[in-house]
Amino acid sequence: MSEKVFAAVDLGASSGRVMTARVGPDVLDLREERRFANRPVRVNGTLHWDILGLYGNVLDGLRAHTGELASIGIDSWAVDYGLLDEDGKLLGNPVHYRDGRTDGVMERLRAEIGDDLLYRESGLQFLPFNTIYQLAADDLSRAHSLLLIPDLLAHWMTGETVAERTNASTTGLLDPRTGLWSTTLLDLVGASPDLLAPLVDPGEVIGRMGPEAGGECGHRGTPVTAVGSHDTASAVAAVPASGRFGYISCGTWSLVGVELDEPVLGEESRKANFTNEGGVDDTVRYLRNVMGLWLLQESMRAWGNPDLPALLAEAARVPGLRSLIDPDDPEFLPPGDMPSRIAAHCRRRGFPEPATRAETVRCIMDSLALAHRETLREAARLSGTEVEVVHLVGGGSRNELLCRLTADACGLPLVAGPVEATALGNVLVQARAHGIVGSLAEMRELVAATQPLRRYEPSADSGRWDEAAERLR
Repeated sequence: MSEKVFAAVDLGASSGRVMTARVGPDVLDLREERRFANRPVRVNGTLHWDILGLYGNVLDGLRAHTGELASIGIDSWAVDYGLLDEDGKLLGNPVHYRDGRTDGVMERLRAEIGDDLLYRESGLQFLPFNTIYQLAADDLSRAHSLLLIPDLLAHWMTGETVAERTNASTTGLLDPRTGLWSTTLLDLVGASPDLLAPLVDPGEVIGRMGPEAGGECGHRGTPVTAVGSHDTASAVAAVPASGRFGYISCGTWSLVGVELDEPVLGEESRKANFTNEGGVDDTVRYLRNVMGLWLLQESMRAWGNPDLPALLAEAARVPGLRSLIDPDDPEFLPPGDMPSRIAAHCRRRGFPEPATRAETVRCIMDSLALAHRETLREAARLSGTEVEVVHLVGGGSRNELLCRLTADACGLPLVAGPVEATALGNVLVQARAHGIVGSLAEMRELVAATQPLRRYEPSADSGRWDEAAERLR
C-alpha cells in the first residue's frame, strides 16, 4: 500500500489554511502550504464573510503545492451558507453568524413551533445563529439553492451541488434519527425542500476539479472528496483516543461532549440544551457549544494584540477562581470590547472585577475550565456514558494554562493535541476513501502514533472547583 498526498482546506472562524499530508500505513506527515486571515466585513450594517477572498486564498494555497494530489477535502465552521440563483450565481456574500439579523428570530420560532417539536426534529442546541433561524430571517425569493460554506467552495471547484451530512446536521433542518432533511421543519419555516442539495457522506467523491478552478491552481482533474466538512466532525475523527473518552475541540469555540452511536432526544437533554450532530461513520457528536477562546481573542484585539505567551505566564501566577463569568452569556457573542464586558459581568455577579490584563486572562481561563467541566459531566450523565480521559484538540491544546486548569476542574487526565486535529481528520477521511487507511479506530491509532501529544494529570484539589461551580450558579 503506497503513500499518497492529500490536501485539506480547513477554514476556521478567524483564519484559514491549506495543508497537505503524506499518508501511508505508518505515516501521517502534515505540512502547511498557506495560512490566511478570515476577517469578516461589515457593509451597510450587515456583517458578511469575504467568501470570494477566502476562495482566492484557497486556490493560492492549492497552487503552492506543485506535486500531485490524490484528493482535496474541504471543512469549515458550521451554519452559514450562500444562496445561488437559478443560473448558479451567488446572490450575495454569506452573512456572518454573529450578525444581528437573527435577533429575536429563535425566540419567535420557538414560540410558534414549540421546543419539543424543534428538538425532536433537529436534535440541536438552541442557538440564535443556527441555519434554521437565519433562513427565517433571510429573503429567499430569488434563491434556487442553498449551499453551506464547504459545499459552496466544492461547487465552485467541481460544478457539483451536494450537502455533506455532518455539516448539514448543524443546520437545524436535518432529522437526527433518519439522517435526512426534515420536511416538517422546512415546511414550518416556509422553505422549499428543493432549496437544499442531495446529501453525501464523508468519503464520497463529490467530483473533480474543473478547468476553471483546476487551471487556476494547477490541479485540474483532481478528485474533491467529501470529508467531515463541519470542522468539529473532522477534529473528532482525529481524536487520538480509544475506550471511553470525552473531547473538547477548542478554538474560537469549545465543542465539549462525547461520541455516541445514537442521538439523545429526551426532554432532559432538550432542557440542558445539548446538541446531536453527525460525525464520521454515522456517529453522533453529543455536545454543547461553549464560547471558547473567542473571549481571549477579542480581549487581545481590544488590547492591541500584546505578547500572548507572556500574558498567559503572568496569568498563571494570578490566584485562581477569584473572578468568574458564564462564558455562554449572550452578551459575549458579538465582537466588541470584551474586557469591559467581562468586568461588568463580574460586577453584576458579585465577583471582584479584574483589575489587570493578567487578571482578565485568568478569569477567562478559570471560567472556560469550569464550563468544560460542567458541560462534560452533563454530557456523560445525560448520555449514560462514563468518561475516563479528556482529549483536548485544536488550537487550545497549545494553551498550557487552559489544559492544566481543565484537567484540574474535570478531575480527569487530559491529553492535549493534536493542534491540527481538524486538518488531520480531513486528510484521514480522504486517505481511507482512497484505500490508504482502514477504520475510524485505525485512523485514531495512526494519529496517536505519529503526532505530538501532552498528558496533564489532575490535581487532588477538586473541592475548590466544586465551590467555584456553586458560586457561579
